[in-house]
Amino acid sequence: MSAAPAVERIAPCSGRAVELDTGDELVVIDPMGQQVSDLTAFSRDDTNEYLSSGRSIDYASKLWLTRGDLLYSNRSRAMFTILEDTCGRHDFTLTPCSKEMFERLYGEVEGRPGCEGNLAAALAPWGIGRDRIPIAFNIFMNVTVDGETGKVAVLPPLSGPGDFIRLRAEMPLVVAMTACSAGQSNNFSYKPIDFRVERAPSG
Repeated sequence: MSAAPAVERIAPCSGRAVELDTGDELVVIDPMGQQVSDLTAFSRDDTNEYLSSGRSIDYASKLWLTRGDLLYSNRSRAMFTILEDTCGRHDFTLTPCSKEMFERLYGEVEGRPGCEGNLAAALAPWGIGRDRIPIAFNIFMNVTVDGETGKVAVLPPLSGPGDFIRLRAEMPLVVAMTACSAGQSNNFSYKPIDFRVERAPSG
């Protein structure tokens, strides 16, 4: 009997990248609760094909995506299927936090790289730079939309310790994830994100 896949940890305010083959399953875990992870992905065969917020929302006809939903590329091909979800609140609403966002919204004189910079750093070995980071799939993020005004509010995540989402890769991918750096998204507490990759059976 083979050993269970190891759980790996993304340190607070940092990012990681992994390669997935078709059929591999990625489990993203909130080990302590109320911690967002920004996730983006690119086709390994052609990194001009990337995870698309607009296509995914359009084809699901809803803002909040969960078990049974597919996440699509900019070329309208399925990249992920959501197989399990113990939290139930994830979205594509807001773009990854950035150095400029921390300066504008938080008043930081020298903004931190944020999820945008951390995703770009993780994806650098594949030649993917900051300007190519799209709107990410915001795992565990809790954004509400006022039905009359359209005003958005970022509320504390609904995820508790151990909540997870399981995604199956529908094509060969390079995937980058963060432990989000934005205080408002994480109830002003910076915590790690755990993940594990369960490889599809060979043959």
